[in-house]
This record gives sequence, structure tokens and C-alpha cells, in this order.
Amino acid sequence: MEMENALRMPARQRTAEKKRGGGTGQKRNSREAMEWFFHLLFLLCGVVAVAFVLFISIYLIVSGLPAIREIGLVDFLFGKTWAPTATTVEPSFGILPFILTSVYGTAGAVVLGVPIGLMTAMFLAKVAPPKAARVIKSAVELLAGIPSVVYGLVGMIVLVPAIRNLFGLSSGACLLAAIIVLAIMILPSIVNVSETALRAVPREYEEASLALGATEIETYFRVSLPAASSGVATAVVLGVGRAIGEAMAIIMVAGNVANMPGLFTSVRFLTTAIASEMSYAAYGSLQRNALYSIGLVLFLFIMLINVLLNVFIKNKKED
Repeated sequence: MEMENALRMPARQRTAEKKRGGGTGQKRNSREAMEWFFHLLFLLCGVVAVAFVLFISIYLIVSGLPAIREIGLVDFLFGKTWAPTATTVEPSFGILPFILTSVYGTAGAVVLGVPIGLMTAMFLAKVAPPKAARVIKSAVELLAGIPSVVYGLVGMIVLVPAIRNLFGLSSGACLLAAIIVLAIMILPSIVNVSETALRAVPREYEEASLALGATEIETYFRVSLPAASSGVATAVVLGVGRAIGEAMAIIMVAGNVANMPGLFTSVRFLTTAIASEMSYAAYGSLQRNALYSIGLVLFLFIMLINVLLNVFIKNKKED
């Protein structure tokens, strides 16, 4: 019967049906080719990203290990004196002051910046009226777009003299100034990511808490915040990465002196040690190789922090 109908169909109609069928096949083939192309493009981008990380890792290891072998791992990591250009005495390459300064400075910035950023995110996500939230969010986004050198310039002109006059110091360029500048610089990352995590908390959680008699503030801190803890932890990771990797702003407010860390002492971070000496260190010299070794230590330090925080986030999710 179907064959008879096909034979009775006019030739022009049969030709049109064949063209439509062929057009559908061509569209399907082109769509499959496009899907294959984008899959290949995504794979290539992922491979390039991994390759960059591997290249940086291998380069730092190859460039940093010779100086560590020549100086000695213990003397390099735990030495308290950094004097690579000394002439009257033997040059020293101890980076313990840089390591401790970076740890203290990052920890201080997190202690100051995380509570302020978290409270701001809580206000924007749960409490603020829409108009006020838009204004504050715009200000936070503008804060994220300010170059780090501008933070350093404002800190050098405003913050450093204020600390000097307030505490009666000979110089206000100290660890405290660096901590305050870093705390301000990590605020945008913490606020934006934490706000997104808080807004993603299902409304049913908060409604159930309110139905049980909890106040709104209790609900936000005892229900919404724990539910968004993984996002908040991610915000802290981003903030720590920003703080420990900053150089330009810190070199302008910290004094850039290789001292053991003190709150009112001029100090030098791992990043500022590289930035301040790499330009005049002779190519192939032990000083230049030691700066590569500092970069390797900084890289491993950041990787260790990220791994520990990611393990913490994973454990929180599983709980």
C-alpha cells in the first residue's frame, strides 16, 4: 500500500521530499561537526591550562634547586640574615624573615578582612534594601578594579604617616601598614564570592528556621552561613591567594627591609624580595638563583595552602 502511494505521488513532490530529507541530514551532520569542534576546543583549553601550570612548576624547580643545593636547605629556609651583596663578610641567604613576614602578614589580613567581608556579604545578601545593596555592590566591584599600585600609593601617602604619628614611630612603613592594605585588597574577593554563596542557600532552610521560632539574625548565622560554608571557604582561599601573592602595594608600605617580623618594624615579604632585587641581580649569580629559589618556596607555599583549604572544603561538604 505504501509503495502504491509512493508511486502515485507526483514526481515533483517526491523530489521535494528527497530534498527535505537531504537537508535534515546535512543539518544533523553540521550540528555534529560543530559539537565535535567545541568539544575539541574545550579539551585544548583545559590541556593548555594544565600545561601552563606544569611549565611554571618545572621552570621554578629547575631554576630554584641549584641555589638551594649550593646554600643548603637548612641555611636557606631557616637562616635569619639576608645579605647577598655583602663584601666585608660572607654573603648570607637566609629567608626565614621573609617566610615569617609573609605568614604573619597574610594571617593578619585574613583576620581583619574575612569578618568585614563576610558581614558585608551577609548584609548585601540578606538584610540590605535593594537600592542600598546595588550601591554597595557597585562600590565593592569598583574596589576590585583598582590597580594594586594605587592601593600602595594611597597607603604610602595616607596610612604610613598616620601610623607614624599615631604610635610615635620613626617610620610608619611597617608590617601593620601592610596588613591593613592587604585586608582592604582582599575584601572584594571575599564579599563577591560569599554573597553568591549566601544567595544560593535555599529559602526553605530559612523559612523552616523562622517557623521554629528563631529570629532572622539567628537564622542567618546558624542556618544560612553554615549552609554556605563551602562558598565562604572558597572566598577565603581566593583572599589568601591575593594576599600572599601581592607585591607592588606591599613594597610601598612595608619598608622593604629584611628584618625579622614585628608589628611596627619595617619588613620584607617573599614577593617583595623578588621584586626589589631581581632587576639588579647579575645573570647567573648566586643571588639571582636564590631569588628563583624564593619564587619556588612561594609557589610551594601557595600550593600547600590551596591544598589544605580544598581538603577542608571537601570535608565540610561530606559532613
